[in-house]
Amino acid sequence: MTTATRRVTRRLVPVLAAVAVSTLALSACGSGGGSSAAPTKFTYLHVTEDPATPAIIKELAGNECTTEDKALPYDDQSIAQAQLDQKVQLLAGQDALPTMFSAGGAPTVTQALDEAGQLVDVAAELDKLGVSDDLLPAARSTIENLYGGNVNALPFQFNIEGFWYNKQIFADNGLEVPTTWDELTNAAKVLNDAGVQPFATGASGQGWPVTRLISGYLFRELGPDAMADIRDGKTKLTDPEYVKAAQAIADLGTAGYLGKAPEAVDYNTIISDFLTGKAGIMYMGSWALPNFADETANKIGSENIGFFAYPEVEGGKGSIDQLPANIGVPTALSQKSYDKNVGAWVKCIAENFGSAALKESGQISGFKVNTPVETDDLTTLVQQKIEETSQSVVWFETYFSSKASTTSWNNIASLVDGKITAEEFMKLVQADL
Repeated sequence: MTTATRRVTRRLVPVLAAVAVSTLALSACGSGGGSSAAPTKFTYLHVTEDPATPAIIKELAGNECTTEDKALPYDDQSIAQAQLDQKVQLLAGQDALPTMFSAGGAPTVTQALDEAGQLVDVAAELDKLGVSDDLLPAARSTIENLYGGNVNALPFQFNIEGFWYNKQIFADNGLEVPTTWDELTNAAKVLNDAGVQPFATGASGQGWPVTRLISGYLFRELGPDAMADIRDGKTKLTDPEYVKAAQAIADLGTAGYLGKAPEAVDYNTIISDFLTGKAGIMYMGSWALPNFADETANKIGSENIGFFAYPEVEGGKGSIDQLPANIGVPTALSQKSYDKNVGAWVKCIAENFGSAALKESGQISGFKVNTPVETDDLTTLVQQKIEETSQSVVWFETYFSSKASTTSWNNIASLVDGKITAEEFMKLVQADL
């Protein structure tokens, strides 16, 4: 992977990691099923923070999708992510959504568009086009989790999450890869006693690197529907089993396993602490692969980095095989402008995007890699984990409102610093749901 590619891909991290940040009111939007003139261009409106994906589409237009591009020329349009929701709301209200577009960060945005009849049923169309098998099972599961069982988005990015660990540090301290929560906390104690910071994490700016630990525990304890049950009102964050998960992470903080001052540690410092050998373990998504491939930043060497899934909780209903995953900013298709030429583009993308993304930018997508691409060992490892995963889970703030997400991120440092209790933390977030 080139340095230029790594720089481009690193810009995606805020987009991929904290996607659930805003909501969109579309109650005034009309249905997208009305008749309209056939599109004259294959327009893709995307966020400027993601230059890699449109570059891949453009590459396909000049190669594998040349026929499709001649019939319906590719048209690249971009907008800052901060302005995306307002722009999409405006276009949706005018029944003028572009052919393909970044639909917004929060799942509620895409759901609202879908309920307004403005989105293409991606699963149904892929099936009609004979390319449904090109959508990876793990990606399909993730999209269904996000959008109430519907597949109405294309997974141009696909990330799994889990614990990355320093193999050399583990070997030096006689540690095996933990498969249970007790084994993980024991490993943390061994590292801490040896003078090694167990976990590289932090809550400066946005607290998702720490709140992800809470949801991971919940999914192992309560099963894959733990956060959906909160969304559906079946349970509350203040229920004892949810508070237990928050307490488990608070205990890591009070034991010193998360570092001395996680409230002052931002994303870049988390990455640096792990890649310089300061910490033995880091919870992070596969979007960090470009950082691992950066030989200047990676002082421990890619050969010393391993991965393990969030461990099981004894007696829990969840499985270690259920990996947290996300598709970055969802990409939707406008129902109103969908015709056979757009369908031809979608088919070509489904068949070729997976390979092109890996080849052009090292980007892992939710599509099959139908043409072999040489990758580094860690990228290959992630691909294998994705292929082995048939069911994915989401993250703590997936179904939260913007206000509740902010409350969660703003208070997580106080939880792990012992300034508020687990009950108080969950009560604060629950109040904003």
